[in-house]
Amino acid sequence: MARIINVPNVDLCINRRKILMMVTTTENLPGREVKEVLGVVFGVCVQTKHFGKDLRSAGRTLIGGENKNYTELVEEARRTAMQRMIDDAKKLKADAIIGMRYATAQTMGSAAEIIAFGTAVKTY
Repeated sequence: MARIINVPNVDLCINRRKILMMVTTTENLPGREVKEVLGVVFGVCVQTKHFGKDLRSAGRTLIGGENKNYTELVEEARRTAMQRMIDDAKKLKADAIIGMRYATAQTMGSAAEIIAFGTAVKTY
């Protein structure tokens, strides 16, 4: 399974020391040039929590402070959305995604929707 690590301005999806996909929020990649723009890629995830955890989290709103259950929910959704965006770019034979962004929405009370999107490119 691939894992995503942070490097200054670039996220690298690494599997056994091989770079599978470069992802950056900038419009260029340090030391690389865009050879071809392949198109916009997306990854979407709507994540919910178990009903029991949702009830416990509702009590947290009365007390205040960080709601760890919802923090976990959003983090899981973010990782899933990013991996789906990377998978979408791989279908286009991209080796990088530039201009990557996240968008969020609330589809229902206890669900988090995360959308990851960017421009799939070939570099050299």
